[in-house]
Amino acid sequence: MLVVRPSNFVDLTSIERLLDATDARVTTLPSARDKLSEKIGQSDDAFNTGIDQDGPASFLFVLEDTEQQELLGTAGVDTEAGGGYPFFNYRIDEVVHASHHLNVSSKVPILFLSHELTGKTLLRSFAIEPRVKQTEAFDLLSRARLLFMACLPERFQRQVIIEVQGIFNDKGECPFWDAVGRHFFGIDFNTADYYCSVKSKTFMSELIPQHPIYVPLLPEEARGNIAQNHEAANRACQLFYREGFDKTQFIDPFDGGPVLSGDLLNLFTLKHVRHKKARPSDVVGGMKYLISNRSLNDFRCTIGTLVDGIGETIRIPLEVAEALNVSEGDAIAYAPL
Repeated sequence: MLVVRPSNFVDLTSIERLLDATDARVTTLPSARDKLSEKIGQSDDAFNTGIDQDGPASFLFVLEDTEQQELLGTAGVDTEAGGGYPFFNYRIDEVVHASHHLNVSSKVPILFLSHELTGKTLLRSFAIEPRVKQTEAFDLLSRARLLFMACLPERFQRQVIIEVQGIFNDKGECPFWDAVGRHFFGIDFNTADYYCSVKSKTFMSELIPQHPIYVPLLPEEARGNIAQNHEAANRACQLFYREGFDKTQFIDPFDGGPVLSGDLLNLFTLKHVRHKKARPSDVVGGMKYLISNRSLNDFRCTIGTLVDGIGETIRIPLEVAEALNVSEGDAIAYAPL
């Protein structure tokens, strides 16, 4: 059975293998073992302290095939983007240039370096084994963290954001980075992305100019890639649009990819989530749901069939109860798949 659960240090080698197999870069998950171990440690602290933790916290989940004992994916969420430091993006805006004498007026798109999204809840670190990307596993891994947030909404911000991968090729060449950031940092896209994963975006403020960037002055390819996502992120975008996320006026400062935003309490999963007490039993038929326990440090989420109805209890299949580590009377959360 496929189950989403908190990451732990035993997963380290499997996550390293997964990062090598993914078809697009994975933000905030460094490939360096010591830094990856640090990320897992931070997540472990977050799950163990839960609601009592003060300040920013980072949760990292993994998708596991419990029968094969194989790790198939990762997905994370930060309670506060930036983790206490400025979280940089470019904001797309316009300025008007006009001349009364020439009777000419034009709106010119401009990129402003901004940290307005600092402190918003950030969905991050999504990676999935390519062979299961077109299956229900993708939906389970993507949405399990939303069901986790539905069980603990007070720990997260109302505004939830996602930085979607922008356009770059197999050689690591990124037209937007080459046209903008590379001029000021003197490093290629992959190196800049590495620094971001092992440190934070704060290093941008040390080198990048604070002046606005006039979009028409950029090369045509770079202009065309602004707010466009990598083809590997197409399915993720479709899922998040269905959840209720929308494109914003912000873009990733490295690859120019779009930043999506949604209101936590108005997302599909949170609007349709229900909380009841489990009654493990033989269940025949029913509809498929995303189902989780209500534990913080031992969170579990899977896909199973339920027959919903009135009352405070709901019957759940025995194999689902076992996967979620729930017994008779334990609280569960579930939302339509």
